[in-house]
Order: sequence, then structure tokens, then C-alpha cells
Amino acid sequence: MTDMLREQTEVEETQTRHEHHQSGLKRWLFTTNHKDIGSLYLIFSFAMFLVGGAMAMVIRAELFQPGLQLVEPNFFNQMTTVHGLIMVFGAVMPAFTGLANWMIPMMIGAPDMALPRMNNWSFWILPFAFSLLLASLFMEGGGPNFGWTFYAPLSTTFSPESTGLFVFAIHIMGISSIMGAINVIVTIVNLRAPGMTYMKMPLFVWTWLITAFLLIAVMPVLAGAVTMVLTDKYFGTSFFDAAGGGDPVMFQHIFWFFGHPEVYIMILPSFGIISAIIPAFSRKKLFGYSSMVYATASIAGLSFLVWAHHMFTTGMPVAAELFFMYCTMLISVPTGVKVFNWVATMWRGSLTFEIPMMFAIAFIVLFTIGGFSGLMLAITPADFQYHDTYFVVAHFHYVLVSGAIFSIMAAAYYWLPKWTGYMFDERLAKWHFWCSIVSVNILFFPMHFLGLAGMPRRIPDYALQFADINAVVSIGGFLFGLSQLIFLAVIIKCVRGGEKASAKPWDGAEGLEWTVASPAPHHTFSTPPKID
Repeated sequence: MTDMLREQTEVEETQTRHEHHQSGLKRWLFTTNHKDIGSLYLIFSFAMFLVGGAMAMVIRAELFQPGLQLVEPNFFNQMTTVHGLIMVFGAVMPAFTGLANWMIPMMIGAPDMALPRMNNWSFWILPFAFSLLLASLFMEGGGPNFGWTFYAPLSTTFSPESTGLFVFAIHIMGISSIMGAINVIVTIVNLRAPGMTYMKMPLFVWTWLITAFLLIAVMPVLAGAVTMVLTDKYFGTSFFDAAGGGDPVMFQHIFWFFGHPEVYIMILPSFGIISAIIPAFSRKKLFGYSSMVYATASIAGLSFLVWAHHMFTTGMPVAAELFFMYCTMLISVPTGVKVFNWVATMWRGSLTFEIPMMFAIAFIVLFTIGGFSGLMLAITPADFQYHDTYFVVAHFHYVLVSGAIFSIMAAAYYWLPKWTGYMFDERLAKWHFWCSIVSVNILFFPMHFLGLAGMPRRIPDYALQFADINAVVSIGGFLFGLSQLIFLAVIIKCVRGGEKASAKPWDGAEGLEWTVASPAPHHTFSTPPKID
């Protein structure tokens, strides 16, 4: 017993020395603490969210009226391209990685992430990558202007000279994602507290474990695609050039083989977040825990069988179109299981409607709308009408804005007291919620009708009959952008102080993260907790 106490004292003294070893800028540059790195990811992703949002404001300002108003068509195309790249790779993915860094070790009773130095490195290469991407906008000929999907030959034959920078930036983002995914897998497999079996892990940990395997599987595919684009453009190969024996449609197959699992990489952690919040504010256990785990794994597996539903208009054989149509419809089944389980969890629960719960319920309703429009897009003959119109824009923004981004906001509000040690300003947070929920629907819902009427996407001008709806959509866009400044104000105010948060500020919250003090100590678990 004495030896154990002496050993624990030595561990605590070492940790105390380590905590006071670095301060100021050095602490953030060289930190290997999972909480610090999680905070860096979250701050970076919010900064990128604002940058990408500013680009969306340029797009919506141009589309406020028909005709070319504010920007040249080439610059408009650069804005649509870089907006997409920043929101996908710079805002949504790093935010989920930040949440994983902060919460996974606390949720499984681990002292830290398994590979802390690699964790530091995987973050610090990201700002470099996005600096390169943004710098490309100032090069002669401008930045990437071929859409975030960078289809060949637009990205090979007709692209600006900054394409090399774009390719390099994408490679660095991919390396960061793969390192982060390896870290998550090694941490979850090796550092769970005694008694924490796989089927006792919180859903957020499960969804991230599955997401990490998806990342490792598909990021090399993206690396291969951008490398072929690079060699086609600069080194005379013809992977995607029909004149040299290549095939431009092959690019789409390669890209979407990465791109569709990528869609689920951006939504599976959301399912984990919502599966933590709904039971907490319903004061009930999550309904059908094991079915949720299996549904998540099913989605991950099926995500590799649906990529060509983005390509129904490319002239695929009818048998292939039918295969991808039915697989796409099939993937909606495990997604539907999750929605039913969340609703069943709320059914006859003691519900209270704090801000995290409000965002979680908004997520369920609006993500389901995005899911239904996705089913419409899955019907091959109907897709010929929807393809490349604003209907598609409406669909994926309902999934990614009122889906992924709303879940990130729900997570921020849910865990903010644990991170900062203070409760946030509820009145301001409610303003943020209601402004966001109203404006996001004004912004994206009318796009369905624009698309059904035939308005093409990624074009700076449009026919006169679309003018009124576009004005409404643009107003919704400006309101949604301004609403996020309220979110920034809530976070800054909470970080600076306020009402002290208890260890468990939400009554129904369960999990190891609520057993430690608020704010969470620099080193959470000196000795691993035991799970019954």
C-alpha cells in the first residue's frame, strides 16, 4: 500500500512539473496534452468556419440579383471552390477531431491520447496547409476555380497555375487526418479503463472509432486522385485525358470512391454527439444502444457501395445505375434506425430544453429533411432533373450545415462548462439558436424549389424568374452568417468567466467526463477509473 502511494505521489509530482514547464506561446506550440490540442483544433476550425462563411457571403451577395453585380465569374468560381474546401477540410473535420481529442480520453478513462507528439504534429501542419490554399487566391491567374470536387479536365487542362499549391495543401490535410485517425484508434483500443468493454463505450467513442477506420481507408484514395491531377497538369501524363488514352469519367469514380465515405466521416461523429445529448436531457438511457453501434458500422460499410449515385448522368450502364440506386436507398435504413432510436429515447422521458437539447432536436428534424431529399436524389430517373441544380445544394447543406455544424454547436454548448469551468450566457445562446434555426431555413429551403425549376449551381448569373427567391435566400444567408457572431460572443464570454459550473452541470448527463471537476484538470486520470 505504501509503495502504491509513493508511486502515485511521484506520478503527480512529475505531472505538476510538466504542467508548469511551459507557458505562454510555448505551451501551445509544443503541447502534447489532449485538451490543449483539442482546443487548438476547435479554435482553428471556428476561424476557418468564419473564413469559409465570408466566402459564402460573397457568393450570396453576387446572387442577390440577376446579372453580374460584384465579382468576375472566375473569382466567383474561386469562391465556390475554396468555400467548399475550407468548410469540408478546414471547419467540419477539424472540429470533430478537436471534440475527439478533448472528449475521447475523458470518456474512456485514458490519461491522454496514445500518441501525444504525433497529435501535436497532426494539428500544426493544418494551419500551414490552409495558408497555402488561401495564398493560392493571390497568385497570378487566381486560386482553384474548378469546384471543390476538382473534376478533370477542369482541374488538369483548364486550371490556373495555383493548382500545384492546391494539390500540396490537400496532401497535407490528408496526412493530418490519417495521423489523427491512427491516434484515435490506438487510444480507444489500448487505453480504455479497466472494465470499459467495447459495448460499454459511449456512442461518441464508437462513432469516432468507425470514422477513424473510414479516414484511413479513403484519404489515400484522395491522395492518389490529386497526384494524378498533378502529373496530368505538370508532367505530361494522361490519366484523365481521352486524347492520350485516359478517361475523364475515371476521375469521378476515383474521387467519389473517396468522397462518399467522406460524407459519412463528416456526419458519423454527429450521431455520437446527439446520442450523448438526447439521453442526458430526456433523463433516460439511450434506446437500443447495440442497434446504434451496428447501424453505424453498417453505414460505414455501405458507404463504399454508393459512390456512383453522384454520376447517374455520366452514361453508366443501366445495371450499374440500378445497383447504386438500390444501395443508396439501403443506406437510409441504418440512418433511419438512429432517428427512430433518438425519438424513442425522448418518448415519455423527463425532457428539458436547454440549449444543447434544442440544437440536438433541430439536428434530428433538419438532418431528416436532408436525408429525405437524398432519397429523392437516389432515384436514378428523377436524378436527371435534379442533377447539378440548386436542389443538390439544398440537400447537402441540410445534411452538413443543419446536420454536422448544428451537432458541433450542440457539442460545444454541452461540454463548454466542462472545458471552461463556467456556465455560458443562456439568453445569448438562445438568441444564437433561434437566429440560426430561422435563418438556416430561409437560406436553404427555397433552394429546393430553385433546383426543381432548373436553376443550375456554381453559376454567377441566372434567369430573371429566379430573382425573387434568390433575394430571399441571400437575406437568409446574411442573417445566418451574422448569427454565428453571437456564437462567438457566447464562447468568449464563457471563457472569460461567469457562473461557476459544477462537475455535472446537466442533471441527466452520464459518463466518466462528468466525474471530474469543471474545468477538467490538465491531467484527468492519474490512475484509471474502474468501470463496473
